[in-house]
Amino acid sequence: MSETLHFEIVSPERLLKDAEAAMVVVPGADGDFAAMPAHAPMMSTIRPGVVEIYETETAVPEQLFVKGGLAQISPEGLTILAEETIHLDDVDAGDLAGKISAVEGDLAAASDDVARAAAEKELAWMTVLSEIVS
Repeated sequence: MSETLHFEIVSPERLLKDAEAAMVVVPGADGDFAAMPAHAPMMSTIRPGVVEIYETETAVPEQLFVKGGLAQISPEGLTILAEETIHLDDVDAGDLAGKISAVEGDLAAASDDVARAAAEKELAWMTVLSEIVS
């Protein structure tokens, strides 16, 4: 059995990460799950949350926020197709609070269901990120 799991994080624009890890914890739609070497094949949607990448079993994890996406575990490893990723170190809580206020204004002013749904989706991931960085 291999001691590491090959994983990739891919955005619509490019390959963001291609590495090996002892474990990757993913915020699945039905709850967090840990992908490890020799994991059974599966696929899951991803909710907004933090992907934790453990290089070794005892390492402090690298953390990336994902807005959403899909995760697939296969015999080749874990592939995360992320809408967008954000390094938690790059988040300014004050700036995020301002953006949340602006989106709340957009939601209140939404003139149709499409605009309302778009604002609700933005507000959902921003709220989760705000709770994480606070």
